[in-house]
Amino acid sequence: MTKVTRALISVSDKTGIVQLGQFLDSRQVEILSTGGTLRALQEAGINAIQVSDFTGSPEILEGRVKTLHPKIHGGILGRRDSESHLRQMKEHGIEPIDLVIVNLYPFESVTADPDCTLEDAIENIDIGGPSMVRSAAKNSESVAIVTDPADYSRIQLEMEENDGTVAPETKRYLARKAFARTAEYDAAIATYLARKLEAESQTPDKVHMSLRKIGDLRYGENPHQNAAWYTSGETGPTLPNAKILSGKELSYNNLLDLESATRMVRDFSEPTVAILKHNNPCGLSSNTDLATAYRDAYACDTVSAYGSIIGLNRPVDRATAEQIHESPFVEAVIAPGYDEGVLDLLVQKQTRRFLELPGLDQVVSKGTLELRFIDGGALAQEKDVVEDQEYDWKVVTKRQPTKEETSSLLFAFRAVKQVKSNAIVLVQGTKTVGIGAGQMNRLESVRIATKNAGEKARGSILGSDAFFPFRDGVDTAAEAGVGLIIQPGGSKRDEEAIEAANEAGIAMVFTGTRHFRH
Repeated sequence: MTKVTRALISVSDKTGIVQLGQFLDSRQVEILSTGGTLRALQEAGINAIQVSDFTGSPEILEGRVKTLHPKIHGGILGRRDSESHLRQMKEHGIEPIDLVIVNLYPFESVTADPDCTLEDAIENIDIGGPSMVRSAAKNSESVAIVTDPADYSRIQLEMEENDGTVAPETKRYLARKAFARTAEYDAAIATYLARKLEAESQTPDKVHMSLRKIGDLRYGENPHQNAAWYTSGETGPTLPNAKILSGKELSYNNLLDLESATRMVRDFSEPTVAILKHNNPCGLSSNTDLATAYRDAYACDTVSAYGSIIGLNRPVDRATAEQIHESPFVEAVIAPGYDEGVLDLLVQKQTRRFLELPGLDQVVSKGTLELRFIDGGALAQEKDVVEDQEYDWKVVTKRQPTKEETSSLLFAFRAVKQVKSNAIVLVQGTKTVGIGAGQMNRLESVRIATKNAGEKARGSILGSDAFFPFRDGVDTAAEAGVGLIIQPGGSKRDEEAIEAANEAGIAMVFTGTRHFRH
């Protein structure tokens, strides 16, 4: 094993670098460094040599060229087991570099800022860093490459225990990690430029994705399936960025429902609560205060709410927390925050999971691309986001909606959008009272929704995610006492549905927009 006698350190994230530098210095390891890293090391009293002094070539082009030099890359790439490499290194005055500690310009965090300009993004594309990382990783038999501050302690421990050497298996582990990091970095750059430079209405020619493992899960959808979850590193209110505050380990199915919960509540600007089972809401409500919204969402289907996932787009206050606490069985709750003292009450039932995800009160924006993996590939589409003014509202029946009904129309159509097709919701005000989801025909979804609503179906607004192919769905709704139907329209039998509504005295509104969710 090669003893570490020379190290090159150039980091953007300086977490722990002074402590590691002090350790290397104490072992008489020669340290080469650049820019801000060099200053940090020297200010801590660590002996460090500027790379330009080592190479004999100055930094040029505003620092764009400083480590791109044969004395750097030759020192990293030269094989210690090759006589010809060692001879050429000696001929050209190239000294071996045994340890490379590099992390890259913060391209991902810089471009996550909505005010980031294209010029700022390009200036934060690291060139020398990835080149050194890849060189060291390629020559991992001789060189240890460290790209993650979390590995500093491992390097230090091994060098202490093994007379200044790093074990071959550790070098191979670090090399794999290094190549994964440069792949992730390049993917982030390619994805950003595709979004920035290609027309917003187009999907990119290539989608680059790098996923980092968060951890293993107990199992997948069923106990015989192995499972894990990963993050793309995207910032903002995405589930991998949630903080788990309490409760037992999350399951694969929990995570699917939690992701759906975050998507649902972010579709509403008002205080909103979604109660989910199996990726469908069994209750959804908006109100001026969160506690009322929770009460109304829970009342929609108290049977299905048993063992549910709860999503909220406002911090959980005391009144809402008390209702959640009294609910018979809740799997998990996700919210943008929790008022002071609320968690003390909620965590008394230790099996429940509570997650905090800031940003759940931010309505999702248009233009975001979503992927769904299929065998051998993926499908991509823009997220289903429609501004209120984009609906082509048309009253197609003799009866016009009342003022009270009009105020609930948009909620009904936003609510049905959250339900898997064929989807039907019944709404009173801004709360669901009956939901029919995922049936193979729309008529059956109407039957389920009206049956679950019971007497609450009378005078309710029915939202349908797509058109009625036959009048039977309207007839069934009329029998249950539904007062208004909102649907996209577009069926060749629209006139039959309109006729059925007129016969029953139901008002019907067409939106011109479909909201399938498979």
